[in-house]
Amino acid sequence: MVIADRYVLADLPLGQGGMGAVYGGHDRHLDRKVAVKLLRVPAEHDAELEQRFIREARILARLEHPGAPVLFDFGAHDQRLFQVMQFIDGVTVADVISEHGPLPVPWAAAIAAQACAVLSAAHALSICHRDLKPNNLMLCPDGSVKVLDFGLAVLREAGAAPFTRIGQILGTPAYMAPEQIRHGVASARSDLYALGCVLHETLSGRPVFTGPTDYSVLDAHVNHPPPPVDGVPPGLAALVAALLEKRPEDRPPDAAAVYGLLEPFAVGLPVLPGFLAPPTVPSPGRMYARMVGRVLD
Repeated sequence: MVIADRYVLADLPLGQGGMGAVYGGHDRHLDRKVAVKLLRVPAEHDAELEQRFIREARILARLEHPGAPVLFDFGAHDQRLFQVMQFIDGVTVADVISEHGPLPVPWAAAIAAQACAVLSAAHALSICHRDLKPNNLMLCPDGSVKVLDFGLAVLREAGAAPFTRIGQILGTPAYMAPEQIRHGVASARSDLYALGCVLHETLSGRPVFTGPTDYSVLDAHVNHPPPPVDGVPPGLAALVAALLEKRPEDRPPDAAAVYGLLEPFAVGLPVLPGFLAPPTVPSPGRMYARMVGRVLD
């Protein structure tokens, strides 16, 4: 398939979600690899779905951060909306956990800290992600992390009404904050709760709560204490517990504060065979980050 007489899409999607499918593609004009997200074709016209898709594009266009994909283009093809984004080479953190099991403490902290950096930038723009989870975190060969899929994100500002459907909770049950479940309301601290779920899972190798049905998982988030994470430094275990507090006001104040608490644990990162480029291969991203760090010191 060729979109906009420019983007040549692969035959099979890289992945599919609630709003549509993401394809690898090639930009014939600029001769580069891209990712193209196509809005799914509903059985009947779905104005809310289209508005969510448009809002996601606007959020990506506003959010300029190396830990988020760059939006290159947006338009319509055969009455289907599409987004053209930076192609991210890497594997999801969910895949890393599936193959590796619990991650070493330094890597769990480094992944969560990088997610905090993106959340901090998003929250400063009044953007709440609302669907942070291991499947939406991409670990790249240089060790950097990209936060993906802002399809459920909301702008917490005047005129930006939240999207709701009667009888439907938008989000992934295993990573939803109690206030999202009970009231359908999300804030920056709801994203921090989801980050706590991610951090717990990277350290333990399994989701915080599981159950035979979505309802049982949602009920556990609202009413049950999270199981402790064994075998990790007490300070990190305390941070996980704080992120998973039931009341938003009992969680850390913001993503920047969480980043500061994670940073001491993200040291001496061991090799993750099969996921990262060998240490002998120079990483332009790390080279750049080291220089930025020296400039700001």
